[in-house]
Amino acid sequence: MRTKARKGKGRRRGEASLQCINPTAAGIDCGATAHYVAVSPDADPKPIRSFTTYTADLQRLADWLKDCGVTTVAMEATGVYWIPIYEILEERGIEVLLVNAHHVKNVSGRKSDVADCEWLRQLHRVGLLRGSFRPTEEIVALRGLLRHRETLVQSCSTAIMRMQKALIQMNLQLHVVLSDIVGATGLAILRDIVGGLTDPVRLASHRDSRCKASETEIVAALTGHYRSEHVFALRQNLELYDALQNLILSCDGEIERQLNALAEITAPPPEALPTFAKRRPRKNEPHFDARTLVHRITHVDLSRLDGIGPFAGLSLVSEIGTDMSHWPTPKHFTSWLTVAPNNRVSGGRLLGSRTRPSANRAAVILRTCAASLIRTQTALGAFYRRLAPRIGKAKALTALARKLAILVYLTLKGTITYQDPGVSAYERNHREAAINSLRRRARSLGFQLLHDPTTAPQVGVS
Repeated sequence: MRTKARKGKGRRRGEASLQCINPTAAGIDCGATAHYVAVSPDADPKPIRSFTTYTADLQRLADWLKDCGVTTVAMEATGVYWIPIYEILEERGIEVLLVNAHHVKNVSGRKSDVADCEWLRQLHRVGLLRGSFRPTEEIVALRGLLRHRETLVQSCSTAIMRMQKALIQMNLQLHVVLSDIVGATGLAILRDIVGGLTDPVRLASHRDSRCKASETEIVAALTGHYRSEHVFALRQNLELYDALQNLILSCDGEIERQLNALAEITAPPPEALPTFAKRRPRKNEPHFDARTLVHRITHVDLSRLDGIGPFAGLSLVSEIGTDMSHWPTPKHFTSWLTVAPNNRVSGGRLLGSRTRPSANRAAVILRTCAASLIRTQTALGAFYRRLAPRIGKAKALTALARKLAILVYLTLKGTITYQDPGVSAYERNHREAAINSLRRRARSLGFQLLHDPTTAPQVGVS
Protein backbone atom coordinates (compact mmCIF):
# COMPACT_ATOMS: atom_id res chain seq x y z
CA MET A 1 0.00 0.00 0.00
CA ARG A 2 1.40 3.35 -1.04
CA THR A 3 1.60 6.13 1.46
CA LYS A 4 0.64 9.65 0.60
CA ALA A 5 3.63 11.77 -0.30
CA ARG A 6 4.44 14.54 2.13
CA LYS A 7 4.10 18.12 1.05
CA GLY A 8 7.36 19.79 0.15
CA LYS A 9 9.14 16.52 -0.51
CA GLY A 10 11.26 18.12 -3.21
CA ARG A 11 12.46 20.85 -0.87
CA ARG A 12 16.07 20.59 0.31
CA ARG A 13 16.32 19.10 3.77
CA GLY A 14 17.26 21.66 6.40
CA GLU A 15 17.09 24.65 4.05
CA ALA A 16 13.86 26.11 5.48
CA SER A 17 13.52 24.37 8.83
CA LEU A 18 16.12 26.47 10.71
CA GLN A 19 16.99 30.15 10.64
CA CYS A 20 19.79 31.03 8.26
CA ILE A 21 22.80 32.47 10.10
CA ASN A 22 25.49 32.34 7.40
CA PRO A 23 23.82 32.74 3.98
CA THR A 24 27.22 32.92 2.19
CA ALA A 25 28.59 29.73 3.74
CA ALA A 26 30.33 26.89 1.91
CA GLY A 27 31.41 23.40 2.91
CA ILE A 28 34.59 21.55 1.92
CA ASP A 29 35.29 17.85 2.31
CA CYS A 30 39.09 17.54 2.27
CA GLY A 31 40.86 14.51 0.86
CA ALA A 32 44.32 13.33 -0.15
CA THR A 33 43.77 13.72 -3.91
CA ALA A 34 40.62 15.87 -4.24
CA HIS A 35 38.53 18.40 -2.33
CA TYR A 36 34.73 18.47 -2.73
CA VAL A 37 33.18 21.92 -2.31
CA ALA A 38 29.52 22.88 -1.89
CA VAL A 39 28.09 26.40 -2.16
CA SER A 40 24.53 27.71 -2.12
CA PRO A 41 22.38 26.64 -5.13
CA ASP A 42 21.52 30.31 -5.60
CA ALA A 43 25.19 31.21 -6.11
CA ASP A 44 26.00 28.82 -8.96
CA PRO A 45 24.04 26.48 -11.27
CA LYS A 46 26.52 23.72 -10.35
CA PRO A 47 26.77 24.19 -6.56
CA ILE A 48 28.97 21.12 -5.86
CA ARG A 49 32.33 20.77 -7.55
CA SER A 50 35.55 18.82 -7.03
CA PHE A 51 39.09 20.16 -7.25
CA THR A 52 42.40 18.32 -7.16
CA THR A 53 44.93 19.07 -4.44
CA TYR A 54 47.47 20.70 -6.78
CA THR A 55 48.24 24.32 -5.98
CA ALA A 56 46.83 25.61 -9.26
CA ASP A 57 43.50 23.88 -8.60
CA LEU A 58 43.42 25.20 -5.04
CA GLN A 59 43.81 28.70 -6.45
CA ARG A 60 40.93 28.02 -8.84
CA LEU A 61 38.88 26.79 -5.89
CA ALA A 62 39.51 30.04 -4.01
CA ASP A 63 38.64 32.09 -7.11
CA TRP A 64 35.37 30.18 -7.52
CA LEU A 65 34.40 30.76 -3.91
CA LYS A 66 35.10 34.48 -4.25
CA ASP A 67 33.01 34.63 -7.45
CA CYS A 68 30.15 32.90 -5.61
CA GLY A 69 30.29 35.51 -2.85
CA VAL A 70 31.37 33.02 -0.16
CA THR A 71 32.70 34.69 2.98
CA THR A 72 32.93 31.73 5.37
CA VAL A 73 33.85 28.08 4.85
CA ALA A 74 33.57 25.00 7.06
CA MET A 75 35.88 22.00 6.67
CA GLU A 76 36.76 18.97 8.76
CA ALA A 77 40.19 19.10 10.38
CA THR A 78 41.25 15.58 9.39
CA GLY A 79 44.90 14.69 8.87
CA VAL A 80 47.01 17.45 7.31
CA TYR A 81 45.18 17.67 3.98
CA TRP A 82 43.30 20.80 5.07
CA ILE A 83 46.41 22.91 5.75
CA PRO A 84 47.23 24.10 2.18
CA ILE A 85 43.65 25.06 1.33
CA TYR A 86 43.22 26.68 4.75
CA GLU A 87 46.23 28.92 4.20
CA ILE A 88 45.14 29.89 0.67
CA LEU A 89 41.59 30.74 1.75
CA GLU A 90 42.88 32.69 4.75
CA GLU A 91 45.08 34.78 2.44
CA ARG A 92 42.00 35.54 0.32
CA GLY A 93 40.16 36.94 3.36
CA ILE A 94 37.69 34.05 3.69
CA GLU A 95 36.83 32.92 7.22
CA VAL A 96 37.64 29.23 7.66
CA LEU A 97 36.15 27.05 10.41
CA LEU A 98 38.02 23.88 11.25
CA VAL A 99 35.35 21.48 12.46
CA ASN A 100 35.90 18.50 14.72
CA ALA A 101 34.92 15.39 12.75
CA HIS A 102 33.27 13.90 15.86
CA HIS A 103 30.70 16.71 15.81
CA VAL A 104 29.32 15.85 12.36
CA LYS A 105 30.07 12.16 11.77
CA ASN A 106 27.06 10.58 13.51
CA VAL A 107 24.57 11.28 10.72
CA SER A 108 23.09 8.36 8.80
CA GLY A 109 22.93 8.37 5.02
CA ARG A 110 25.78 10.83 4.43
CA LYS A 111 28.80 8.68 3.70
CA SER A 112 30.01 10.11 0.37
CA ASP A 113 32.28 13.07 -0.28
CA VAL A 114 29.53 14.94 -2.12
CA ALA A 115 27.07 14.44 0.73
CA ASP A 116 29.70 15.38 3.33
CA CYS A 117 30.51 18.76 1.82
CA GLU A 118 26.83 19.60 1.34
CA TRP A 119 26.04 18.54 4.92
CA LEU A 120 28.88 20.73 6.24
CA ARG A 121 27.49 23.68 4.26
CA GLN A 122 23.98 23.16 5.63
CA LEU A 123 25.17 22.91 9.23
CA HIS A 124 27.39 25.96 8.85
CA ARG A 125 24.58 27.86 7.11
CA VAL A 126 22.34 27.57 10.18
CA GLY A 127 25.15 28.19 12.68
CA LEU A 128 25.43 24.69 14.14
CA LEU A 129 29.21 24.36 13.78
CA ARG A 130 32.01 25.59 16.02
CA GLY A 131 35.52 26.16 14.77
CA SER A 132 38.53 24.54 16.38
CA PHE A 133 41.21 26.69 17.98
CA ARG A 134 44.13 27.72 15.79
CA PRO A 135 46.71 30.27 17.02
CA THR A 136 48.12 33.14 15.01
CA GLU A 137 50.40 32.54 12.05
CA GLU A 138 53.56 33.42 14.02
CA ILE A 139 52.65 31.04 16.84
CA VAL A 140 51.81 28.32 14.29
CA ALA A 141 55.32 28.66 12.84
CA LEU A 142 56.84 28.39 16.34
CA ARG A 143 54.63 25.40 17.11
CA GLY A 144 55.76 23.62 13.95
CA LEU A 145 59.41 24.07 14.87
CA LEU A 146 58.93 22.79 18.43
CA ARG A 147 56.94 19.78 17.23
CA HIS A 148 59.70 19.01 14.72
CA ARG A 149 62.26 19.29 17.52
CA GLU A 150 60.24 16.83 19.60
CA THR A 151 60.35 14.38 16.69
CA LEU A 152 64.13 14.71 16.52
CA VAL A 153 64.43 14.07 20.26
CA GLN A 154 62.27 10.95 19.92
CA SER A 155 64.49 9.75 17.08
CA CYS A 156 67.49 10.27 19.37
CA SER A 157 65.84 8.08 21.99
CA THR A 158 65.35 5.36 19.39
CA ALA A 159 69.03 5.53 18.40
CA ILE A 160 70.06 5.26 22.08
CA MET A 161 67.87 2.19 22.60
CA ARG A 162 69.42 0.52 19.55
CA MET A 163 72.92 1.28 20.85
CA GLN A 164 71.97 -0.27 24.18
CA LYS A 165 70.61 -3.32 22.38
CA ALA A 166 73.91 -3.78 20.54
CA LEU A 167 75.79 -3.49 23.84
CA ILE A 168 73.57 -6.08 25.53
CA GLN A 169 74.03 -8.46 22.60
CA MET A 170 77.79 -8.22 23.29
CA ASN A 171 77.06 -8.67 27.03
CA LEU A 172 78.40 -5.20 27.80
CA GLN A 173 76.29 -4.10 30.78
CA LEU A 174 77.15 -0.42 30.44
CA HIS A 175 73.60 0.67 31.34
CA VAL A 176 73.97 -1.06 34.73
CA VAL A 177 76.96 0.99 35.88
CA LEU A 178 76.06 4.26 34.12
CA SER A 179 72.76 6.09 34.53
CA ASP A 180 73.13 7.59 31.03
CA ILE A 181 75.08 5.78 28.32
CA VAL A 182 75.26 8.99 26.26
CA GLY A 183 76.66 11.07 29.10
CA ALA A 184 80.27 12.24 29.26
CA THR A 185 81.63 8.85 30.37
CA GLY A 186 79.30 6.77 28.20
CA LEU A 187 80.02 8.62 24.95
CA ALA A 188 83.78 8.44 25.50
CA ILE A 189 83.52 4.67 26.00
CA LEU A 190 81.24 4.18 22.99
CA ARG A 191 83.55 6.15 20.70
CA ASP A 192 86.52 4.02 21.75
CA ILE A 193 84.56 0.80 21.20
CA VAL A 194 83.55 1.73 17.64
CA GLY A 195 87.15 2.86 17.11
CA GLY A 196 88.36 -0.69 17.76
CA LEU A 197 89.38 -0.51 21.43
CA THR A 198 88.11 -3.51 23.42
CA ASP A 199 90.34 -3.49 26.52
CA PRO A 200 87.95 -3.07 29.49
CA VAL A 201 90.64 -1.47 31.68
CA ARG A 202 91.43 1.23 29.12
CA LEU A 203 87.75 1.80 28.45
CA ALA A 204 87.05 2.16 32.19
CA SER A 205 89.71 4.87 32.42
CA HIS A 206 87.14 7.29 30.96
CA ARG A 207 85.22 7.13 34.23
CA ASP A 208 84.15 10.58 35.41
CA SER A 209 84.68 11.44 39.07
CA ARG A 210 80.92 11.92 39.48
CA CYS A 211 80.13 8.30 38.55
CA LYS A 212 78.72 6.28 41.44
CA ALA A 213 80.10 3.01 40.07
CA SER A 214 83.75 2.29 40.73
CA GLU A 215 86.29 1.66 38.01
CA THR A 216 86.38 -2.02 38.94
CA GLU A 217 82.63 -2.31 38.38
CA ILE A 218 82.92 -0.58 35.02
CA VAL A 219 85.71 -3.00 34.00
CA ALA A 220 83.42 -5.93 34.89
CA ALA A 221 80.54 -4.42 32.93
CA LEU A 222 82.71 -3.89 29.82
CA THR A 223 84.03 -7.45 29.73
CA GLY A 224 82.08 -9.22 26.99
CA HIS A 225 82.06 -10.59 23.44
CA TYR A 226 82.98 -7.85 20.94
CA ARG A 227 81.42 -9.33 17.81
CA SER A 228 81.98 -7.41 14.60
CA GLU A 229 78.34 -7.29 13.48
CA HIS A 230 77.22 -5.78 16.79
CA VAL A 231 80.08 -3.26 16.79
CA PHE A 232 79.03 -2.27 13.26
CA ALA A 233 75.41 -1.72 14.40
CA LEU A 234 76.70 0.26 17.38
CA ARG A 235 78.86 2.44 15.10
CA GLN A 236 76.00 3.28 12.74
CA ASN A 237 73.58 4.12 15.54
CA LEU A 238 76.22 6.29 17.23
CA GLU A 239 76.70 8.17 13.94
CA LEU A 240 72.92 8.55 13.68
CA TYR A 241 72.81 9.88 17.24
CA ASP A 242 75.54 12.45 16.49
CA ALA A 243 73.76 13.56 13.30
CA LEU A 244 70.47 13.98 15.17
CA GLN A 245 72.20 16.01 17.87
CA ASN A 246 73.51 18.37 15.19
CA LEU A 247 70.02 18.67 13.71
CA ILE A 248 68.61 19.51 17.14
CA LEU A 249 71.20 22.27 17.56
CA SER A 250 70.27 23.67 14.14
CA CYS A 251 66.58 23.49 15.07
CA ASP A 252 67.27 25.33 18.33
CA GLY A 253 68.87 28.14 16.37
CA GLU A 254 65.79 28.42 14.14
CA ILE A 255 63.48 28.42 17.18
CA GLU A 256 65.53 31.19 18.77
CA ARG A 257 65.30 33.25 15.56
CA GLN A 258 61.53 32.75 15.45
CA LEU A 259 61.22 33.85 19.09
CA ASN A 260 63.29 36.97 18.43
CA ALA A 261 61.08 37.79 15.44
CA LEU A 262 57.99 37.40 17.64
CA ALA A 263 59.54 39.61 20.31
CA GLU A 264 60.23 42.35 17.77
CA ILE A 265 56.55 42.64 16.76
CA THR A 266 55.38 42.53 20.40
CA ALA A 267 55.29 45.55 22.67
CA PRO A 268 58.01 45.47 25.35
CA PRO A 269 56.87 44.09 28.74
CA PRO A 270 55.88 46.72 31.32
CA GLU A 271 57.97 45.10 34.05
CA ALA A 272 61.46 43.67 33.97
CA LEU A 273 61.93 39.94 34.41
CA PRO A 274 62.99 39.02 37.97
CA THR A 275 66.50 37.63 38.11
CA PHE A 276 66.84 34.10 39.40
CA ALA A 277 69.89 31.95 39.89
CA LYS A 278 70.93 30.50 36.56
CA ARG A 279 70.54 26.76 36.19
CA ARG A 280 72.02 24.41 33.67
CA PRO A 281 69.59 23.32 30.92
CA ARG A 282 68.15 19.90 31.57
CA LYS A 283 68.69 17.04 29.18
CA ASN A 284 67.06 17.62 25.78
CA GLU A 285 66.31 21.28 26.59
CA PRO A 286 67.56 24.08 24.28
CA HIS A 287 70.59 26.02 25.45
CA PHE A 288 69.27 29.51 24.66
CA ASP A 289 67.50 31.71 27.24
CA ALA A 290 63.92 30.55 26.68
CA ARG A 291 62.65 32.21 29.88
CA THR A 292 63.61 35.72 28.79
CA LEU A 293 62.24 35.28 25.27
CA VAL A 294 58.90 33.90 26.50
CA HIS A 295 58.62 36.81 28.94
CA ARG A 296 59.16 39.29 26.10
CA ILE A 297 56.33 37.66 24.14
CA THR A 298 53.80 37.02 26.91
CA HIS A 299 54.76 39.79 29.42
CA VAL A 300 54.47 37.20 32.21
CA ASP A 301 56.87 34.72 33.77
CA LEU A 302 55.36 31.23 33.45
CA SER A 303 58.38 29.72 35.20
CA ARG A 304 57.06 31.17 38.48
CA LEU A 305 54.45 28.38 38.41
CA ASP A 306 55.64 25.26 40.21
CA GLY A 307 56.51 22.46 37.82
CA ILE A 308 56.72 24.64 34.70
CA GLY A 309 60.27 25.30 33.60
CA PRO A 310 61.39 27.69 30.86
CA PHE A 311 61.18 25.08 28.09
CA ALA A 312 57.80 23.76 29.27
CA GLY A 313 56.52 27.34 29.30
CA LEU A 314 57.80 27.83 25.75
CA SER A 315 56.10 24.60 24.62
CA LEU A 316 52.82 25.69 26.22
CA VAL A 317 52.90 29.09 24.53
CA SER A 318 53.54 27.41 21.17
CA GLU A 319 50.40 25.29 21.63
CA ILE A 320 47.93 27.75 23.20
CA GLY A 321 49.31 31.12 22.07
CA THR A 322 49.32 34.27 24.18
CA ASP A 323 45.71 35.45 23.74
CA MET A 324 43.44 33.85 26.33
CA SER A 325 40.33 35.61 24.99
CA HIS A 326 39.63 32.50 22.89
CA TRP A 327 38.37 30.92 26.13
CA PRO A 328 35.95 33.13 28.11
CA THR A 329 36.64 31.45 31.47
CA PRO A 330 39.15 29.00 32.97
CA LYS A 331 36.42 26.33 32.75
CA HIS A 332 36.30 26.73 28.98
CA PHE A 333 40.09 26.44 28.87
CA THR A 334 40.27 23.26 30.97
CA SER A 335 37.40 21.75 28.96
CA TRP A 336 39.28 22.40 25.72
CA LEU A 337 42.35 20.76 27.25
CA THR A 338 40.17 17.74 28.23
CA VAL A 339 41.45 17.80 31.82
CA ALA A 340 38.05 18.81 33.24
CA PRO A 341 35.37 16.23 34.22
CA ASN A 342 33.03 15.37 31.35
CA ASN A 343 29.81 15.23 33.36
CA ARG A 344 27.04 13.20 31.70
CA VAL A 345 23.71 13.89 33.39
CA SER A 346 20.35 12.35 32.57
CA GLY A 347 17.18 12.82 34.58
CA GLY A 348 19.08 14.77 37.21
CA ARG A 349 21.41 11.82 37.84
CA LEU A 350 25.15 11.84 37.15
CA LEU A 351 25.92 8.95 34.80
CA GLY A 352 29.66 9.53 34.61
CA SER A 353 32.34 12.20 34.73
CA ARG A 354 35.36 10.56 33.10
CA THR A 355 37.49 12.98 31.10
CA ARG A 356 37.24 12.71 27.33
CA PRO A 357 40.08 10.98 25.46
CA SER A 358 42.18 13.48 23.59
CA ALA A 359 45.57 13.97 21.94
CA ASN A 360 45.84 17.59 23.03
CA ARG A 361 49.57 18.35 23.21
CA ALA A 362 49.11 21.18 25.71
CA ALA A 363 47.36 18.74 28.05
CA VAL A 364 50.29 16.31 27.71
CA ILE A 365 52.72 19.10 28.68
CA LEU A 366 50.60 20.01 31.71
CA ARG A 367 50.34 16.39 32.84
CA THR A 368 54.12 16.03 32.56
CA CYS A 369 54.62 19.20 34.62
CA ALA A 370 52.06 17.98 37.16
CA ALA A 371 53.88 14.64 37.51
CA SER A 372 57.03 16.51 38.55
CA LEU A 373 55.16 18.04 41.52
CA ILE A 374 54.01 14.82 43.17
CA ARG A 375 56.77 14.70 45.82
CA THR A 376 57.53 18.41 46.11
CA GLN A 377 56.91 20.44 49.26
CA THR A 378 54.53 22.81 47.49
CA ALA A 379 50.83 23.54 47.78
CA LEU A 380 50.21 21.78 44.46
CA GLY A 381 52.14 18.74 45.64
CA ALA A 382 50.09 18.66 48.86
CA PHE A 383 46.91 18.90 46.76
CA TYR A 384 47.91 15.78 44.83
CA ARG A 385 48.89 13.82 47.94
CA ARG A 386 45.54 14.63 49.54
CA LEU A 387 43.54 13.39 46.54
CA ALA A 388 45.59 10.35 45.47
CA PRO A 389 44.57 7.99 48.32
CA ARG A 390 40.89 8.87 47.86
CA ILE A 391 40.38 8.90 44.06
CA GLY A 392 43.49 7.15 42.75
CA LYS A 393 46.79 8.39 41.35
CA ALA A 394 45.64 8.75 37.73
CA LYS A 395 42.61 10.89 38.56
CA ALA A 396 44.59 12.90 41.08
CA LEU A 397 47.21 13.65 38.41
CA THR A 398 44.46 14.84 36.06
CA ALA A 399 43.03 17.04 38.82
CA LEU A 400 46.49 18.51 39.45
CA ALA A 401 46.95 19.16 35.71
CA ARG A 402 43.59 20.95 35.70
CA LYS A 403 44.62 23.14 38.64
CA LEU A 404 47.90 23.92 36.91
CA ALA A 405 46.00 24.79 33.71
CA ILE A 406 43.85 27.28 35.61
CA LEU A 407 46.97 28.94 37.01
CA VAL A 408 48.46 29.13 33.50
CA TYR A 409 45.24 30.69 32.17
CA LEU A 410 45.05 33.30 34.93
CA THR A 411 48.76 34.10 34.61
CA LEU A 412 48.62 34.63 30.85
CA LYS A 413 45.44 36.66 31.32
CA GLY A 414 47.34 38.91 33.73
CA THR A 415 44.91 38.22 36.58
CA ILE A 416 47.40 36.79 39.07
CA THR A 417 51.11 36.68 39.82
CA TYR A 418 51.53 33.25 41.34
CA GLN A 419 53.38 32.74 44.60
CA ASP A 420 53.45 29.29 46.17
CA PRO A 421 51.71 29.47 49.59
CA GLY A 422 53.50 26.33 50.81
CA VAL A 423 52.37 23.02 52.25
CA SER A 424 51.51 24.39 55.71
CA ALA A 425 49.24 27.13 54.35
CA TYR A 426 47.49 24.68 52.02
CA GLU A 427 46.86 22.14 54.79
CA ARG A 428 45.70 24.89 57.15
CA ASN A 429 43.22 26.23 54.61
CA HIS A 430 41.97 22.73 53.84
CA ARG A 431 41.50 22.00 57.55
CA GLU A 432 39.57 25.24 58.06
CA ALA A 433 37.32 24.44 55.11
CA ALA A 434 36.65 20.95 56.51
CA ILE A 435 35.80 22.39 59.94
CA ASN A 436 33.42 24.96 58.43
CA SER A 437 31.71 22.18 56.47
CA LEU A 438 31.27 20.13 59.65
CA ARG A 439 29.84 23.15 61.46
CA ARG A 440 27.28 23.74 58.73
CA ARG A 441 26.28 20.10 58.75
CA ALA A 442 25.99 20.01 62.57
CA ARG A 443 23.91 23.20 62.51
CA SER A 444 21.54 21.73 59.93
CA LEU A 445 21.01 18.70 62.22
CA GLY A 446 20.42 20.82 65.31
CA PHE A 447 23.80 20.29 66.94
CA GLN A 448 26.72 22.53 67.81
CA LEU A 449 30.35 21.71 67.00
CA LEU A 450 32.76 22.34 69.87
CA HIS A 451 36.50 22.93 69.49
CA ASP A 452 38.94 20.93 71.63
CA PRO A 453 42.42 22.53 71.39
CA THR A 454 44.12 19.57 73.14
CA THR A 455 43.32 17.15 70.30
CA ALA A 456 43.92 19.52 67.37
CA PRO A 457 46.47 18.09 64.89
CA GLN A 458 49.59 20.04 64.05
CA VAL A 459 49.26 21.26 60.48
CA GLY A 460 52.25 20.85 58.20
CA VAL A 461 54.07 18.32 60.42
CA SER A 462 54.56 14.86 58.92
